[in-house]
Amino acid sequence: MYLEHFGLREYPFTLTPDTSYFLAARHYQAALNTLLVATHTGEPFVKITGEIGTGKTLLCRHYLACIEQLNSDETAPDIVTAFIPNPCLTPQSLLLAMAAELGIDLPADCAQHVALKMISDMLLKLAQGGQRVVLCFDEVQAMPVETLESLRLLTNLETEKQKLLQIVLFGQPELDEKLKRNDLRQLNQRITFHYRLAGMDQTETKQYLMHRLQTAGYRGAPLFTDAATRVMYKISGGVPRLVNILAHKALMASFGAGETFVDVKQIKAAARDTESVRLPPRFGWRQVVPVVLFALLGIGTWLLFRIVPR
Repeated sequence: MYLEHFGLREYPFTLTPDTSYFLAARHYQAALNTLLVATHTGEPFVKITGEIGTGKTLLCRHYLACIEQLNSDETAPDIVTAFIPNPCLTPQSLLLAMAAELGIDLPADCAQHVALKMISDMLLKLAQGGQRVVLCFDEVQAMPVETLESLRLLTNLETEKQKLLQIVLFGQPELDEKLKRNDLRQLNQRITFHYRLAGMDQTETKQYLMHRLQTAGYRGAPLFTDAATRVMYKISGGVPRLVNILAHKALMASFGAGETFVDVKQIKAAARDTESVRLPPRFGWRQVVPVVLFALLGIGTWLLFRIVPR
């Protein structure tokens, strides 16, 4: 569509969590550091929360990619990773999903205690070979309470020296509220490392736009004007998913108009076409006139009472 027009190799603002587009903005680098430190120290539970669209899945995939790089270092312990994106699991299906990720062939009707025994044996075998297992779950706020409790019981598996399993939870802020339940207090107490993701600030939003464009092959001057970037930030709140949606539509609008840059009008047009965002209220003459008239009326009434004798 607009790739050739702007000199792009691929679309820069897709919603697919592609790790090549990861930008280590302030909150994201801090969250990644939290994950890597917790992994190094062997903490049983780590939690990362953030609002919808703040990039939790991309962060998770980048974290797993970082572990793969660490595994290439012969002096570092080898870490086996597993990622389970579906949170809507019963305790039984959780064990089946874990077994599949660890390469254990379990029948679908396998008894829960048998599945747990086979998983424990595999974890112990990996530990004896100098390997540790990190298991990541996405959208954990939707996980049933009984399944969360099963996760806690899994972290009881340990040797005299270390836990056999580390679990990383990614979820929306509702997960924080869920973990305050009385029947989940033991799990909540075991989460020793946690981080709350926030949106980007205005400067980071500008860097994010340029970073994604350059990753997609763009080599020219900034496509988004400073004014467009400011409006983009105000409308999106620095939430990466919303920035992606607005930027993609704005580029389409600019291309359709034959422009070589993106200005405020394209950002506002993109916002009007996106139900999940709101344009900032305009404060033009239509809004100013009633306010001025009301003020004049108030002043006139005050003067009238002052002048007219009582």
